Amino acid sequence: MTKPKWVIDKERARKAARDETVWLFGLHAVRDALVNPAREKLQLILTKNAADRLAEAVALAGVAPEIVDPRKFTAPLDPGSVHQGAALQVRPLDWGGVETLCAAAPDEAPVVVLLDRVSDPHNVGAILRSAEVFGARAVIAPRRHAAPETGALAKTASGALERQPYLRVANLADTMETLRDMGYALVGLDGEGDRTVAEAFASLAGQPVGIVLGAEGPGLRDRTRQTCDVIARIPAAGGFGSLNVSNAAAVALYAAGQR
Repeated sequence: MTKPKWVIDKERARKAARDETVWLFGLHAVRDALVNPAREKLQLILTKNAADRLAEAVALAGVAPEIVDPRKFTAPLDPGSVHQGAALQVRPLDWGGVETLCAAAPDEAPVVVLLDRVSDPHNVGAILRSAEVFGARAVIAPRRHAAPETGALAKTASGALERQPYLRVANLADTMETLRDMGYALVGLDGEGDRTVAEAFASLAGQPVGIVLGAEGPGLRDRTRQTCDVIARIPAAGGFGSLNVSNAAAVALYAAGQR
């Protein structure tokens, strides 16, 4: 009996996920991945200098490094990657599902960040750093048209990728509906919002919230915007200024923490 196309596609997607690997690079990103027991480590390439600097983390991870000449660094990295003599091939982290990770106890008011097609790994890495600093439960993005785990993202995140849950979901709007069913209020950020972020979050004291940010330029897509409960703005002193999406995320996370 021939399997339906949707079953075949699902099986292929699962196999692709199992086979996916990421090359992390840079001393900080590699060190943090080495000491993360949840990270599956496959291949470690180091120069002698990097091996000396990472000796404690390498010993803890129990991974035998390949020591290479710095002039012939063999890891398959993009040209121009500032690897500092360290590269580690890993599997993406599995943080579990939204329903489990983002569930709120009766006395909790967690914050999650949802990214609508934010594809620049440097922006997502910076958002992960801010999410960790301000205690966000998770950063959530669609599997397609959003930055995946990459070495560049990990380097910008400066270790946060190993500690801050980054979930990739099939459909962002459907996930937003799931969060709403779990008691979350969804606050979309847009320069034309009818209230400020401070006003929006003050009205949601004690309630779980999701901060929804759109990509640079296009902003929130129509369905994403329509799924939000509130559209809020970060006020600019001069009336014309705008923030990079990662800076906007940091401001919104701080404001949400003041509830």
